[in-house]
Amino acid sequence: QVQLVESGGGLVQPGGSLRLSCVASGSDFSIYTMRWFRQATGKQRELVSNITSGGSTIYADSVKGRLTVSRNNDKNTFYLQMNSLKPEDTAAYYCWILVVGTGGVKGVWGQGTQVTVSS
Repeated sequence: QVQLVESGGGLVQPGGSLRLSCVASGSDFSIYTMRWFRQATGKQRELVSNITSGGSTIYADSVKGRLTVSRNNDKNTFYLQMNSLKPEDTAAYYCWILVVGTGGVKGVWGQGTQVTVSS
């Protein structure tokens, strides 16, 4: 069974930076797409970024130029570098991966990590 563990959230002032990490663990699996989502209080969960196995990326318009997703396939880890943070970036951030393993194809969610941007 594949599991995801996130880290890196916290409290930061506007204009500051954070880097979120998401590590996948388990056995006999291959990761295809990796995504970051976020959910602010009282709002729907939204897609922040997507990175394919080949490294192609997409971003929500609201974060373009400020957030950068990357992955280390050897370590089954991917990252979200967050710069020039704004109060509206405050949310719980979740990683998600599409994996192929012994159980077939499925999506796996991380537990979430809170990012709070406030002075």
